[in-house]
Amino acid sequence: MLATFAIFIREGIEASMIVAILLAYLNQIERRDLFKDVIIGVLSALAFAAVVGTIIYTTLKVYAGTRLQTQFETVTYLIAAAVMTYMTFWMTSHGRTISKDLKNQANKAMGKGARFGIAFTAAQAVGRESLEAMVFTLAILFATSTHLAIVGAVAGLVVSLAFAFMIYRLGKRINIAKAFRYLGFVLMIFAAGLLVDAISNLQQLGYLPVLTKVMWNSTALLNDQSTFGDVVHSFFGYSSTPTILQGFTYVAYLGIVLSIFAKITKGKRAPKNTAAAA
Repeated sequence: MLATFAIFIREGIEASMIVAILLAYLNQIERRDLFKDVIIGVLSALAFAAVVGTIIYTTLKVYAGTRLQTQFETVTYLIAAAVMTYMTFWMTSHGRTISKDLKNQANKAMGKGARFGIAFTAAQAVGRESLEAMVFTLAILFATSTHLAIVGAVAGLVVSLAFAFMIYRLGKRINIAKAFRYLGFVLMIFAAGLLVDAISNLQQLGYLPVLTKVMWNSTALLNDQSTFGDVVHSFFGYSSTPTILQGFTYVAYLGIVLSIFAKITKGKRAPKNTAAAA
């Protein structure tokens, strides 16, 4: 629940920002007639991601408990963790140029045919966020309670829309970059949990027959199959019977990515501090 909640906040805010920037630019150049094409592009992207995600999920449910489902889940975990990590670093490094890049894309699109071009630009921009959210949601649905995951997704979407409205109303008084830094930190913890799930599956499948000794058994204290254990698992990657390789992967991943993330965010804040000192 907490995982999908944070993911839909993150993706919802970024998608809302993209749409807001595009609409604001069209309004600035007096092309409000293209607003409906932006909406068409956004709805098309959302519908495509929803249909693809539903087809994949319902298809895999038919193979519940089989080796094929475990293999697909493993691939999904690895892709989701990789994309989640990449998008966090990318947004932190390039967030300030999104507006400029989107405006350039809009200008090129209008040069090739305004209505289709703008709709495609909106679909492409929002589609990336939608597909990312779809992959993350699939990974979490395979790893945790479906009901809790859906509740978290809906709640996250509502909060993201409310946040987008606040951005629209309050503008620069909201520190969006800081909010994304915090969400980036949280999402990398989720990514570590997904990597642990992938390692667990790979060991079960016999692809990684190394360091399989269980470090501890805390099932009596907190079973990862219980409701609360499921929540802790989805947020922290908790396992009541983790293997040595799972533990090593979790610690190594967080140690590496959080160190890099800290350096990137510190570097982004440095120019501001220097300017203030001057």
